[in-house]
Amino acid sequence: MQRAFKTIATSVLTIVCGLTMSFAQAAPPIRMLVGFSPGGTTDIIARLVANEMGKRLDTQIVVENRAGASGNIAAAQVADAAANGLTMLFAPSSHATNATLYSSKFDSEKDFSAVGLVATTPYILVTHPSLPVNTVPELIKYLKERPGEIAYASASPGTAQHLAGEMFKRVAGVNMLHVPYKGSAAAFPDLAAGRTPIMFDNIAVVLPHIKSGAVKAIAMTSNTRSSLLPDVPTIAQSGLPNFEMSGWFALLVPDDTEPGVISKLNQALNETVNDPAFKRQLENMGAQTATTSPEEADAFIKTEIAKWREVIKNAGIATN
Repeated sequence: MQRAFKTIATSVLTIVCGLTMSFAQAAPPIRMLVGFSPGGTTDIIARLVANEMGKRLDTQIVVENRAGASGNIAAAQVADAAANGLTMLFAPSSHATNATLYSSKFDSEKDFSAVGLVATTPYILVTHPSLPVNTVPELIKYLKERPGEIAYASASPGTAQHLAGEMFKRVAGVNMLHVPYKGSAAAFPDLAAGRTPIMFDNIAVVLPHIKSGAVKAIAMTSNTRSSLLPDVPTIAQSGLPNFEMSGWFALLVPDDTEPGVISKLNQALNETVNDPAFKRQLENMGAQTATTSPEEADAFIKTEIAKWREVIKNAGIATN
């Protein structure tokens, strides 16, 4: 009896030790910081990415929302984190504009290394149906005949909608009045009523209103057409070849993270964004997945920072 008990005890101890070693060898969880509240587009896409990348890395990726300061609170925490690949920033395109709009404790160009781009999201130039224009050239002509008289709406100063409008003014050589609101939802009633008859906004936001006839799609801001609106040309195709802007999402890690660690994360990210089911999920949200190397993503983000710095300074947009 005593010998049997010892045998059982030894077996249990062996199993426990084995489990302990197994857990000790398991990959530690990765934190993915999101600078915005749960439930928004940035948060939703981040969680989709975290779930799929975690499967490929055989570890858990935990999404942590650190909302505030237009995403800079989360960015600052990642910039200060250990460069070991266990803390990532899910960065939207406002990361590039924040570099000029806001002072911060970190350098958006020097304190991060890119893992890769996740996706891009086109914006659409829309007008109220009463505006007698259907193309970009017609809109430009209409605005030049009424300098400073026609207003365009934005979600607030310094947002993508505002910057798209300012870029359009500069590239097209027109003058429009900027009317900021507290979010796209707040801007829409005046857009739908024709009081601020022009707006640039994310395709996911305005697509239902285009389909309902509340607004009219004039052109895409991206360099390619959207499969959701294949008959709508791009602004570049409409006579302004130097105009291009899109929203985007990227994964960043602290600078000085080992290249081998970044490469492993990049491989998992690219496998994720090339998964057909994942692609469909993002396409249904109006986003198109992107496949890049870390170097390509780094170069892209630096180009975006420089582009928007020029737009912000030329437009005289207040910074702090």
